[in-house]
Order: sequence, then C-alpha cells, then structure tokens
Amino acid sequence: MAPCFVNKGANDILEIAELYTPDLMHTLLPFLLAMIAAIVLLNMWANKLKIAYPILLVVAGLLVGFIPGLPIVRINPDLIFFIFLPPLLFEASWTISFKEMKKWWRMISSFAFLVVFFTALSVAVVAHHFIPGFTIALGFLLGGIVSPPDAVSTGAITRFVKIPKSTSAILEGESLLNDASSLIIFRFALVAVGTGQFIWQEAALSFLWMIVGGAGIGLLLAWVFVQAHKRLPLDVQSNIALTLIEPYFMYWVAEQFHSSGVLAVVSGGLFMSARRLIFLNSTSRIQSFSVWESFVFILNGVVFLIIGLELPEIVEGLRAKGIPLHTAIGSGVLVTGVLIAARMISSYAALLATYIFRPGVMPRARSTRRRWLMPLLLGWTGMRGVVSLAAALAIPITLENGAAFPQRNLILFITFVVILLTLLVQGLTLPLLITRSGLFDGLLEETEEVTKQKMKQGLKQHVYQFLKNKYETELNGHAGMEKFLKQWEERSKATDDSWMNEKTKVIFVELLESQRNYLTELNKDPKIDEAIIRQQIYQIDLEEERLRII
Repeated sequence: MAPCFVNKGANDILEIAELYTPDLMHTLLPFLLAMIAAIVLLNMWANKLKIAYPILLVVAGLLVGFIPGLPIVRINPDLIFFIFLPPLLFEASWTISFKEMKKWWRMISSFAFLVVFFTALSVAVVAHHFIPGFTIALGFLLGGIVSPPDAVSTGAITRFVKIPKSTSAILEGESLLNDASSLIIFRFALVAVGTGQFIWQEAALSFLWMIVGGAGIGLLLAWVFVQAHKRLPLDVQSNIALTLIEPYFMYWVAEQFHSSGVLAVVSGGLFMSARRLIFLNSTSRIQSFSVWESFVFILNGVVFLIIGLELPEIVEGLRAKGIPLHTAIGSGVLVTGVLIAARMISSYAALLATYIFRPGVMPRARSTRRRWLMPLLLGWTGMRGVVSLAAALAIPITLENGAAFPQRNLILFITFVVILLTLLVQGLTLPLLITRSGLFDGLLEETEEVTKQKMKQGLKQHVYQFLKNKYETELNGHAGMEKFLKQWEERSKATDDSWMNEKTKVIFVELLESQRNYLTELNKDPKIDEAIIRQQIYQIDLEEERLRII
C-alpha cells in the first residue's frame, strides 16, 4: 500500500498511482516544499530563542492541525518504520562516542533494557486499570511506544548548558539503545494484540533471536559495506549515496530474517563509525557530514508535522468511539506522570545499586546532598520525540481479520500528548534546573578550550618531529618547507602559494594523515573527549581539501 494524499474538502483518497497527475502534483509539491520551509523557519526561531528546536516542532505539529484547508498526508503504517527509523538511528550511531559507551556500559545497559522494560510494564499496568478499554497487551503496546527517551531532543536541549561528558555519554548511549529495546517490546505487543495470546517460551526464543540475529546481521553487512567503500572505485558522490542506502538495506535484510532491524542499524552504524577514517576520504567525510545532518533534520521535522496533519482525523476518531477530548487528554497526562515517576525511581534505584555493589564508581559530588540530587537530573531528561511518534504512526489501521485496530486513535493521541508535555515541561525547565541547582559546579572536566589547547600543542610537536625525522633531506635548501616548519601556526595566512609544488603537496598530505593517526592514538586516552578529537580531525580534513585546490 502506498502513501495517500487527502484533501479535507474532498471525499476521495488519492493513491500513489495518481500522485503523478499534473493537477495533484501542482497541489502536493508546493505543500511538501512549504513543510520543509516551515521546518527551517522553526529551527531559525528556536536558535534565536535559544531553545531546542524539537520543542517548537511539537508545538507547530499541534497548531498545524487547527489550520483549515490543509491536506492530510497519510503514510502507510507499514512504511513508517522503514522510511524514518533507519537513517535516524544510523546517524545517531555515527555521532555517539563508542569509547564513552564502553566506559559507561553498565549504566547505559541498565537504562536501555531494564529501565525500558520497567517503564513499559508500569505504563501497561496503569493503562489497564485506569484507561477504559485497555488490555494488558494494549498497555504494553503503548508502553513500548512511549518508553524510549529521544536522543535528538535531549542533545538539542543539553546543548545550551554545560554537563559532564560522562552524563552526556550515558544519555546518548541510552537513547540509542533503548530505541531498539522499546521497539522489540512494541513488536511483541502487536503480536499479542493481533492474536489475543502470548506464549512466553516462544517469545523468549524470538526475543533472543531478534537481539543476536539483528546485531549479527548488522555487523556482517557493515563489514561488507566497509569493504565495498575501500575496494570499489567510488567517487565522493557515490560514497555518500551508498551511505544513504546502507541503513535501509541493513534494516530490510534483518527484518526479512525476522530479527531486529533497529539493532542491525545500530550495531552496523557503530561498526562503520569506528572505521570511518579507513574507508572514507576527507572529501567524503566533509560532504557526508553536511548531507546527513540536513537529511536527519528534515526527517525529524516531517514526522512532527505529519502527526499534526493527522490530529483532526485522530480527534474525529475519538469522538466516533465516544471518547471525550478531555478524557483523552487526561489519559495522556496520566501516562506522562507514570513515565516521569518510573524514570525517577529507576534513576535512584541505579544510584542505590551502585552505592551498594560498586561504590568505587559512584559519581563525584561536592556533598552527599548533591550526589543524591544527581538522579533527579537523569530522571528529568526523559523527553520523548520522533521515535515514539514513528512507532505510534506505525500501528496498523486494521487487524489481520479486517477488524479495526483497537484504541489506535487513542494511542496516537496519548503519544502526542506525552511528547508535547515532556518537551514543554521537562525540556524548557531542564536547562534552568541544571543552572539553578549547581549540581555540576566543580564537577565539569577541564574546559573544552583547555583540552583543545593541549591537543594542538601535542600536534605541533608531532608535526615538527614528523618533518624532521622523515623529510629532513627534502627540507634542506627548500625555503618554503623551512618557512612552514618554523611558522606552523601562521601558514594559513600566506597569500602566496607558489612555494607549494606537487612534491611538497604529497608531503603535506602524508603529514595530515600522520596527524590523524596521532589523534587516533590520542583518543585511546580515557581522559580525552572523543568529540574534541573528531572536531580536530574534521579541521584536518578541511586542511587537506584546501591543499587539493592549491
């Protein structure tokens, strides 16, 4: 089945085969372009207000549903996961620090699996008892949808405040892995709702295969893609195009084997991210960074606006089922409260378990009071976002027997309310909470500027020794190279590039590659923030590109 385009003033639904008629294209194309333009304007406004752009996106999604005359863009639920999730997860796995994930793997694993299951269970029990018409299976379905915090929202919000890199790594790693665990719960709940039964033995075996098979398929395909990038005569455009299809292929293959496509994308993305210097040249790395950043930004915005365009139909569906709007809003507020409470309980339980079993790795704090206030921050970072929206939109419209899927509109509405409340309430107050509480005063690692200064000093020493040891004979009598060696910091100010010939250009390119190797070794130091290393490698890539055009 294909995406549909519905005009609110018409009674007919136009299928994909008709999307290429001139009249419809003249209506649909400007609308889609306007959506992207609106996303860009909202991001500009968010930067000016110094708030996270997902907050404005979710508000825009709410308001757009009240604009009369707008068309309703409806995407087949079966395609939602396939269109949106692979690139979003793949990009997230490329931006996260795998070194920090390994360092804090116990905390990340507990939040990504145990806390997600506890949250989904809490939502299931509360929904079953307090929301009319909700079975335990439907409760677990809703719990699987709303349990994972959103990495994009958390990262966008914490961008405006200083937090320790350990806390940032835990939040990023958790957000990446909990998407996989929550969507596995979502899949099992869908089966239970559709069949009316749940066999624990079969579910346990399926769960094991989804994890092992998904991760294994992702790693295998990632290795194949790395080899393809290395061995095939690909230019920059082909390299970038291949990275765009890779997450979709990983997801699709894993799903064909009935394993977790999400885990395949995450594991494959982490594998390829750690080897990006091996199979992508500097030009591909620079250009792919911009392409992927823009692509994921648009995908995030489109999902929020799609739910807004569907809100009128969702509300009408609630009314048709006899569910008052205030009752649906109350259910959304209730579930939001359960999510916040479950995360708070989990955060304090994790700290207590660490205090009892591993006191040596307790988080540093200037006082006992501040140490026990830290879980408050971790518990308050549970903003929901695009993954929850995509999961809710992926609920099938009908069951296999043709009956309407039970409570679909209510689940969609509750999900939107949860995202709206967590982004507005927690998202807007989180920076204020961090600043006013002073929880991280005195705990932050050395400033980024100090770390960069130390790293640049090490690089200058490395460059000097590299040139003296390997190219001493070439330096003798070569005024340009001697000038470069003496004035390393001043070289970019030179207006005359006549000293750069093909021979010295080869030396310079090899020198830059040596710097990358130096930074790769430096990254093994657990005290060095990998984000700063990546920034410096990006600067080296830019320098190599400058040399290519001289």
